[in-house]
Amino acid sequence: MSRYGPRIAALARRAERDRAAFDDRAPDGSTDTVPAHDDAEIYLREGAGPAIWLYVEARTGGRMVPFTRPELAALEDAMNRWLECYARCHGVALEAEFTVREAAELLLETRNVVDTAQLLTRVPERYRRSTPD
Repeated sequence: MSRYGPRIAALARRAERDRAAFDDRAPDGSTDTVPAHDDAEIYLREGAGPAIWLYVEARTGGRMVPFTRPELAALEDAMNRWLECYARCHGVALEAEFTVREAAELLLETRNVVDTAQLLTRVPERYRRSTPD
């Protein structure tokens, strides 16, 4: 186990709890609970962002910390669960399967977790400017 193991485990547990909240159905079994758009950024700033940043932290600073396969899988699963929550806040059901490396590269490029999530998930869809004919 790497020195990041306990932090990864805590992130994974929290991500599972957050994602499971979407699976809670109404008493009549009808529809999933859909949170407000405002919750989307919370899932990014308090969930996906810290998960991605943990990866960046472990891979920079002159000494690359090796993750075990289970640690890397747990970190990616946590990040992806939060990206699914983010998408659901926008009314989009998504089965996220992004690598934490690609998310980290985007985060370093954009310096913004909201932009990173939008580029990965394509949610919300970006508006294109109309060009005159």
